Amino acid sequence: MAGQLITQTGVPTAPTTAVPWGPRARAATTRIALVLLKRVLLLAALLAMVFAGVELLPGDAASATSERGESAADLAQRRHALGLDRPVLERFWDWMSGLPTGDLGTSAHGERVTDLVTTAFPNTLVLSGSALLLTALLSVTLASWAALRPEGRLDRIVTGASTAVFAVPEFVVAVALVLVLSLWTGWLPAVTLTDSDGTPSSWTMLILPALALTVPQTGWNTRIARAALADEARAPYVEAAVFDGLAPRRVLLLHVLPGALPTIAAGLATSSGVLLGGAVAVETIFNYPGIGAVLTSAVADRDTPVIAGVTMLAGAAITVVLLVADLLRDVLTAGRR
Repeated sequence: MAGQLITQTGVPTAPTTAVPWGPRARAATTRIALVLLKRVLLLAALLAMVFAGVELLPGDAASATSERGESAADLAQRRHALGLDRPVLERFWDWMSGLPTGDLGTSAHGERVTDLVTTAFPNTLVLSGSALLLTALLSVTLASWAALRPEGRLDRIVTGASTAVFAVPEFVVAVALVLVLSLWTGWLPAVTLTDSDGTPSSWTMLILPALALTVPQTGWNTRIARAALADEARAPYVEAAVFDGLAPRRVLLLHVLPGALPTIAAGLATSSGVLLGGAVAVETIFNYPGIGAVLTSAVADRDTPVIAGVTMLAGAAITVVLLVADLLRDVLTAGRR
């Protein structure tokens, strides 16, 4: 029979063909593409606001980086060299047109912005990634412990403590950690020293900055995880598992927690942006060699290309994390629809 295969038993079978995408897969792909396009447009709008915001600040990069005793003619020549005598929209368009090739422009000190940010940004990603991992582990663990005994003493303690901790800014947590774990006990170094390659000379120097970022976000995500677990515990299949006599820990791990993971993942993805933003202040306190020092110096120098480059990289990293969270949510909820 044409178009069929003959098996060893002589029974003809249909030829193997590729399974086409179903409507659900196409809809999910379209949705993710639209979400990604929306976030790219939002990032472009944010970058435009960066150029406009720096333009409104007093002074400019030429005067901020000028040497003492420079004449007005020298400043005018510097402004021309930096392109500051051109309209801000024109400078913004030129900067944006270089993004596809990885060109982030030139700093006010004549350095390639790409070299500046790509040297420091990996250190910030390590710090923020470590804090995000610690946040995920601590928040899920605390919320799960509290969910084992709803309305119990531990549940009330976790809920109250998580609310209080989230209200404390990162820099306050950082100062408290330095005071307790460095000055009083001497357990951990308060200042980060770097090797010749620009990375921290010891992994112990990463602990205090990571904890300073982790503590507030653990409070926030513990509340989210606890609420998600409480909502999932009211699902019919969870109640059926309880009626079947399964142990509370087994019900939590096998039935409640998997259903709450999409909400927990969304909360952690949102925290990624907060962690990157908080890293600027924390890195300054601990002298950590990340993007925070680059951004602080760039703001002082009114260095628009550097500020925009840092914003672009941070925005791109947050977009990737949010996209992964969307994909994870689709995968986790695919079997529940």
